Amino acid sequence: MFQSPFSASLFVFRQTAFRYVDLRILPALLILTYPFSAFSEEPAKPSAPFTVNPTLFTKQGDTFPALKSPDGVQHFTVFEGVQTQAGYNHGAVLAGFKGQLFCQWQTSGKDEDGPGTHVIYSFSEDGEHWTKVRVLAPARKDAIVTSGGWWTQGDTLIAFINVWPDDTPQKQGHTEYATSSDGMNWSAFKPVTGAGGRTVQGIIEQDLKALPSGRILTAFHMQPGLHATPYYTEDPSATSGWTAGNFTNLSHKDTISRELEPSSFVDADNNIVMTFRDQAGSFRVLASVSKDNGDTWSLPAVTGMPDSRAKQSAGNLPDGTAYLVNNPSGTKDRLPLVVTLSRDGKHFDHALLARDESTLPPMKFAGKYKRTGYSYPKSIVWRDALWISYAVNKEDIAVTRIPVSSLRVQDSLETNSD
Repeated sequence: MFQSPFSASLFVFRQTAFRYVDLRILPALLILTYPFSAFSEEPAKPSAPFTVNPTLFTKQGDTFPALKSPDGVQHFTVFEGVQTQAGYNHGAVLAGFKGQLFCQWQTSGKDEDGPGTHVIYSFSEDGEHWTKVRVLAPARKDAIVTSGGWWTQGDTLIAFINVWPDDTPQKQGHTEYATSSDGMNWSAFKPVTGAGGRTVQGIIEQDLKALPSGRILTAFHMQPGLHATPYYTEDPSATSGWTAGNFTNLSHKDTISRELEPSSFVDADNNIVMTFRDQAGSFRVLASVSKDNGDTWSLPAVTGMPDSRAKQSAGNLPDGTAYLVNNPSGTKDRLPLVVTLSRDGKHFDHALLARDESTLPPMKFAGKYKRTGYSYPKSIVWRDALWISYAVNKEDIAVTRIPVSSLRVQDSLETNSD
């Protein structure tokens, strides 16, 4: 190994001088002779898995002039809140099953996570006209129940719910599932289990994705508290065999991890990119990447994607284009609702306005943690369109339909890269 004259001299000095040095000054001498880099270097910050064209989200007042509405965009109401009975509604999630579009969400009389919070759902043949709501998971005496998402396996629709017991010292819970062959009659709920057959001690994120390999990916917010962790399973029903990926949360002082409420997409190299809400308040999306099918993950990094510190939804269009649906306000404002696109999942350089303040109705009811805007979007591709579900002011449930043909990234924008 090559050794510089300086380092060689330093070695001789250490070997000879220490024989005669006064032991009282030894600590200071060790500091002087120790490589300076050991004290001056800071851990390198992780690089983000993707970049974002910052001009997309340049504000003029409260508007984003660069954002235009896509051709053919439509908005439909799934459910209107009912004062004192179902005045609070949130966490809407979609699934396509046997030619119908299903939507589940959590509801309570007035407040977020209020007593009696439970899960209801509706379905539609066209996304515009919705059935009268049905109860998916009734209220429980000793817990509140919130929406956990869907999965389909052939002729079976699987519904997930999150159960939050009242008697825990901190906010935490577990996940259960029920199955149906017709979307109307359901089995009893059972716990979701891990690879060892034990109940997964965590809350499932409403965003299960099939990877190119066939593996199913999501995340659980694990106990104690809520610590977001990528999980995968080979079980085609997504109800058992869940295994944690090797993932390190960023440092955060709370019992809740800095990373929350993730979603994911696959980039052009078949890397999996998981996006997160940043609970630390950067008002930017966090992201981590896995290059080995979800087994291991990079340290989450702050990206250039503005956010409202809320739930977001990511995925891939049929041609592989990556997308992210969120509120890129850079504040706590949950509007506008925007779809940002990337041809390769590495540089997001195109964005479209799904819905803005011009179509936002006034809030009708008071309630704990109520907030105006389009909250907690989740999305799927169904019948040649991107369908986005969300809560309006946390009291109505709505969907937005955007034709996939209106989401194509133009060639002129594909060349825009760092």
